Amino acid sequence: MKYQTRKKALILLADGTIFYGKAVGEREGSAFGEVCFNTGMTGYQEIFTDPSYFGQLMVTTNAHIGNYGTNREEVESEAIKIAGLICRNFSYQYSRVAADAPLEDFLNAHNLLAISDVDTRALVSYIRDHGAMNAVISTEVDNIEGLKAQLAKIPDMNGLELASKVSTKEPYYWGNENAKYRISALDLGIKKNILRNLAARDCYVKVYPYNASFEELQSFEPHGYFISNGPGDPEPLKEAIQTTQKILETNMPVFGICLGHQVLALANGISTYKMHHGHRGINHPIKNLLTGKGEITSQNHGFAINREEAESHPNVEVTHMHLNDYTVAGIQLKDRPAFSVQYHPEASPGPHDASYLFDQFIQNIEKYLLQEAL
Repeated sequence: MKYQTRKKALILLADGTIFYGKAVGEREGSAFGEVCFNTGMTGYQEIFTDPSYFGQLMVTTNAHIGNYGTNREEVESEAIKIAGLICRNFSYQYSRVAADAPLEDFLNAHNLLAISDVDTRALVSYIRDHGAMNAVISTEVDNIEGLKAQLAKIPDMNGLELASKVSTKEPYYWGNENAKYRISALDLGIKKNILRNLAARDCYVKVYPYNASFEELQSFEPHGYFISNGPGDPEPLKEAIQTTQKILETNMPVFGICLGHQVLALANGISTYKMHHGHRGINHPIKNLLTGKGEITSQNHGFAINREEAESHPNVEVTHMHLNDYTVAGIQLKDRPAFSVQYHPEASPGPHDASYLFDQFIQNIEKYLLQEAL
């Protein structure tokens, strides 16, 4: 079998640290990106296809990856978005009735470089201590100096605009055209399960490119606006920030998730910053400050909004707080129906504790339509 004669491989971090492993699948060569880790025990296929992970080398902390295969329906976009995969034990055989194919075939079909047999506990511990940084995974184990030279040329995630790499090029529709509500969605790297959740709540969604103008979004005559998740630094997204500011002037319902949350903050003059190593997993604890209830949430972000600026803003209320490090996990505007969260209520993968936020968005739309009718 192929895995018995696999090539040696390595992970070279930007600071020169090296971890060794073995190549998985047919792909050889090198892959560059920011190395990060996800603590989820399941959901690897959804993670790999999440546009928010574009340009990142994913370290999976679960010891076994591939053991339940892949399913063509369990994707968040049309292609794998991670730059490369790093894991401990790679399963070439799988056991799940619902699976269509082994993970190896899925990786090969998308030409993804992956390495296993890595001491991922040591690697994750190192990232936690030293922070997320650029890295390269490679089968060129005898070309370390050459890899260092190439790695030095890779741009840092801080200041990097990536939404344009994953956003739709042309507008498209999702859902039933006879649905009760129309939603204009700004695609910064939208996940399919967000669209599924909106459609399940009787929404017909028109999805626009990341740089669409307010006039384009408005032309759909929506009942509400959605600003999606996505990869990279939010601050370079000047067009999306300006569009969001114009949307807010309409006083119509707005809902933002992840990168969309950061864009909403920036549209209100609240700055963002790159985190030490980010939040990526499906068991992150959140407190809803409005209800006092806790939520276990799915998260994937390397940037956050400035807590001090959010708390002191006269027109912004902090609604959710991350209980591990007290970063801001949700905000709402005090004078209009606009709110956002840093985490993923569509939970694919992850728990469904936060799915009520989609219902909150619909309730805001209902209130807006009622006011318009008076």
